[in-house]
Amino acid sequence: MLSDLKIAQKIKLKPIEAIAKKVNIKKKDLFAYGPYIAKVNINGLKRKKNSKLVLVTAMSPTPAGEGKTTTTVGLADALRKINKNAVACLREPSLGPVFGMKGGATGGGFSQVLPMENINLHFTGDFHAITSANNLLAALIDNHIYHGNKLNIDLSSILVRRCLDMNDRSLRKIVQDGLRYKRRSGFDITVASEIMAIFCLASNLSDLKNRLGKILIGFNKEGKPILARDLKAQGAMLALLKDAFNPNLVQTIFQTPVFIHGGPFANIAHGCNSVVATKLGLGLADYVVTEAGFGADLGAEKFLNIKCNQSKFSPNVVVIVATIRALKYHGAQKLAELSKENINALKKGLLNLERHIDNIKNKFGVPVVVALNHFHKDTKREIEFLEQSINNLGVGIALCRHWEKGNIGAVNLAKMVVNLCNKRLQKPKIIYSPDDPIEVKIEKIAKIIYRANKIKITSLAKQQIEKFMKISSVKKFPICIAKTPYSFSSDPSKLGAVINHTLEVKEVRLNYGAGFFVIICGPIMTMPGLPAQPASQSISVDKNNLIAGLF
Repeated sequence: MLSDLKIAQKIKLKPIEAIAKKVNIKKKDLFAYGPYIAKVNINGLKRKKNSKLVLVTAMSPTPAGEGKTTTTVGLADALRKINKNAVACLREPSLGPVFGMKGGATGGGFSQVLPMENINLHFTGDFHAITSANNLLAALIDNHIYHGNKLNIDLSSILVRRCLDMNDRSLRKIVQDGLRYKRRSGFDITVASEIMAIFCLASNLSDLKNRLGKILIGFNKEGKPILARDLKAQGAMLALLKDAFNPNLVQTIFQTPVFIHGGPFANIAHGCNSVVATKLGLGLADYVVTEAGFGADLGAEKFLNIKCNQSKFSPNVVVIVATIRALKYHGAQKLAELSKENINALKKGLLNLERHIDNIKNKFGVPVVVALNHFHKDTKREIEFLEQSINNLGVGIALCRHWEKGNIGAVNLAKMVVNLCNKRLQKPKIIYSPDDPIEVKIEKIAKIIYRANKIKITSLAKQQIEKFMKISSVKKFPICIAKTPYSFSSDPSKLGAVINHTLEVKEVRLNYGAGFFVIICGPIMTMPGLPAQPASQSISVDKNNLIAGLF
């Protein structure tokens, strides 16, 4: 069986100008990064009349893999196969998971975005620009303190941390020695930084500059908030980001246009690609297929409660990706035995998928279809059992073979999506009101989406909330819960559809420029570590100067 990279290297790519032409992007609006990658000028963004937005999410992820990005790509390809004008919008890969455990973010098999090795390794330098802007602000803060601290910044209150696009647990906590003072701080991975969130939520360059200036640095010794604009930092930060802010255009194996832009994780950030890329897609195509990270309890919830509320668009339909292997894992079947038929484990694990379906269909009120991502060792009995179970919920399910067969393998899913998109669009129901106190917002997500019976907020988190609430303009902000993606709870070992658990809130951060609170729950880290055997160990350059061992 060919690896994803070997499949990708056998594909003859079209020049990026030809891909742009498919959605009427003019050559003058392209800035090429070689023959197959380009940035697109976002001036004059407008939405097409009656364009449809499709959100792809998933059941709770497992080590068995679910294939959310692969399905997003396969669905976009399949929509074009049935003569629909479709594009895909994805997040950019982070080097952390690429060299760590998860791998790349360009799909797999015959449902890939190309050139996958360039996209997964550096791409157009957007993450470098975001990292540089973040670290410039951090340097300006320390420089201001070093040269006299005219703003009277309380060193113990500084909220801005440096960042790096790499998993490096040794940087989680550091002691800074500024010659005239010392203070404790740390690093976050770039995708968890507030600037990444701002980058992905800003609607234009003016909005981007305004949001950068509103980043909360910390407080002065009288308790007054200090913002990035107080250091006059926003202009230089914008200069670093202005070119990166234009979305990146690439192509699938079947030459479907794909916009890849921004890359916040969904377990520690809001998990959606940039608003400007999504709006660009909606202005050029009749169908835009996008994804939100990890399971629907994280990425989809944040897409609906944060991205949709700030950008004023809503999905016509949500696709929930599932695999029989992952369902059996949630049903307590061992990872090494997932290829064996086990209806009992499948039945138990199905509760996880049913919870996600109920959340999207009934709690948010958005139409749902299930994409069953097929693996070759799935048995006929398992497939039939799952199809019947999902149909009994009043939800459609499509058996998808896009990894193996490309666009033709997801045509059934594409037809289901089109039928659902033809129904009248309804705005998602709200889970919490903007006027709810932050503790109530957390409790409503915990109880309604996660099925917790209570929340537990540490004394540190309570102190942080009390301090932030003194800034009156933040009281209506939504919340972005940072927790394990593997469970509905804050405990990654509790698989399936756990109920009556306690959501543990250990820390609260305010992303003032991005416009939301980050609620850090359980043993989640905003700077991940590498596994015992990192994926980087298998990556090299072969004798033909080609990347080898990359997925």
